[in-house]
Amino acid sequence: MKYLVMIYNDDQLIEALPDGEYATMMRGCLSHADEMREQGVLLDSQMLAPPAESKSVRTRAGRTTFLDGPFAEAKEYLGGFNLIEAADMDEALRIAQEFPWSRTGRIEVRPVLDFENVRKHFDA
Repeated sequence: MKYLVMIYNDDQLIEALPDGEYATMMRGCLSHADEMREQGVLLDSQMLAPPAESKSVRTRAGRTTFLDGPFAEAKEYLGGFNLIEAADMDEALRIAQEFPWSRTGRIEVRPVLDFENVRKHFDA
């Protein structure tokens, strides 16, 4: 089963790291990601630009508005994601805890629905 491992960052915690610690964490994470790719566990991963570079789209009462930046202010923000293959949620959580980012934010693990089953459900 596929799981989305979402990495949420807290800039205050990142900035509080000792000098060089963030670079060390990134190098270790990238090396670990390479190993996981070789094992067929990591299907995709991407790092996101900072929230200040984002745009939000919202439609209400037939009117669409485009906003600069994130829609909601938050202490933690989505900084990247990993799409993994795991047998179940327990294994997905074990994989997620191997990433160092729970120290500087939060890691959310969410099952990915089988989109073909969704299509069948809606006869699409």
